[in-house]
Amino acid sequence: MFTWYRQWRERRIIRNHPIDERDWQQVLQQLPLLQGLSDHELARLRRLAIVFMHEKDFVGIQGLVLTGNMALLIALQACLPILNLGLQWYRGWRSILVYPAAFKTQRTQLDASGVAHKVERHLAGEAWARGGVVLAWDETVRAGVIDGHNLVIHEFVHKLDMLSGAADGFPPLRAGMSVADWSASFSIAFEDLCAKVAHGEHTEIDRYGATSPAEFVAVTSEVFFELPNVLANAYPSVYRNYVAFYGQDPATRLP
Repeated sequence: MFTWYRQWRERRIIRNHPIDERDWQQVLQQLPLLQGLSDHELARLRRLAIVFMHEKDFVGIQGLVLTGNMALLIALQACLPILNLGLQWYRGWRSILVYPAAFKTQRTQLDASGVAHKVERHLAGEAWARGGVVLAWDETVRAGVIDGHNLVIHEFVHKLDMLSGAADGFPPLRAGMSVADWSASFSIAFEDLCAKVAHGEHTEIDRYGATSPAEFVAVTSEVFFELPNVLANAYPSVYRNYVAFYGQDPATRLP
């Protein structure tokens, strides 16, 4: 009964909140990331984005005025990872806060002696465990360019990761996936990246992925969707697990 109601509700939202064709084409041109998707996949992505924009609250911060096309640009990138998962994977939160540029955060950290210090950082994005997602617009508007870096995908993959609790690089796996295989594949790859970074070696994967298992999953997911062959060559078992998890194989659609 619940599934029937959800599907009925989504169809109603899509029918009542269509995307203007000119706006759709304009935003698509800004997202080379989406090239290679079939017409059927683009149609499903469009429907996902409509419901996503209806269910989430887009809030401009520090005077930033968010237009419909700006929200659509975010929504299409955010919905790409869940194209074959579904919107229920973004359940339990509503807000998407968008700053004009990098924003300042303040955290309390303990040093080696156990003394607490206030630490300020400037961030382009953040995903909250008990809230939504924060993005910097100047980075977001460039995210869809194919270069292996995508702020929107990075932060929204953190939200997928958090479905199993704290962000730890282990999101809930789809039916049929092997927990043991995921654990082994990602542990080996993460340790390899950490070792290369520690020794100052060049790596095709962003060094930030060596920060933690959660960041490794977010960073390698960016690469999976934008430069799939880079990830497939560096860590083939990680790539194989992503194909199973996301239900997509970007290497077959991107040039």
